[in-house]
Amino acid sequence: MPRSGLVTRRTIVALSGGILASALFGGPSAAVSPVTPSRGRSEPSERELAARYAARTDGGHRIPGVPFRKIDPKYYRQRVENLTGEPEGVVVVDVRSRFLYLAEGAGTAMRYGIGIGRAGFTWAGEGVIQWRQKWPRWTPPPEMIARQPELRKYSYANGGQAPGPDNPLGSRALYIYQDGKDTLYRLHGTKDWRSIGNAVSSGCVRLLNQDVMDLYKRVPAKARIVVLQQESE
Repeated sequence: MPRSGLVTRRTIVALSGGILASALFGGPSAAVSPVTPSRGRSEPSERELAARYAARTDGGHRIPGVPFRKIDPKYYRQRVENLTGEPEGVVVVDVRSRFLYLAEGAGTAMRYGIGIGRAGFTWAGEGVIQWRQKWPRWTPPPEMIARQPELRKYSYANGGQAPGPDNPLGSRALYIYQDGKDTLYRLHGTKDWRSIGNAVSSGCVRLLNQDVMDLYKRVPAKARIVVLQQESE
């Protein structure tokens, strides 16, 4: 049962760089209360943070280090009390507070700071992380290409944008499905550390590359995902 302070209605937001959700799945999402904030149970030390967000090489790609001191400490990856009301293995995205939680056993959750793009406010529901990919290709949807014709070179017909740190999906992408169909939305990495904790002009739910790599390793196969939405931004 959900803990006090959480509403019983849950929503999922479509999670990637397109704006097809309203046309495909219905109108704007209903207002839903966020997760009650909790204090980190094991707040990371300076030394831990330096190692956690250091530059690294992965899959032949160089990931830049994160100047973590310039980010609000509440958005650092950390283990907190699980106040989501969800069981172990469920991913919860709190749009308003800019947090993503992975519920764990023993009453804890791993919490990550996130950035939300325009597409992060468009759809209500619930879904499954159907599959995951390391260093994915990015193919902007036709609607985005219509607004930004310079992206046509990355269209599906042209093979998309090659993997790498400059790819909008970053080092990892987690693909969200509903009723066996791809919603065209993603949880994904980014090198733009300034976007964490903020709403940005495009994309959807983004984590620091180092954090999405950690989430990728922890999240179970076919994990259920719930997004706590708000009425407006």
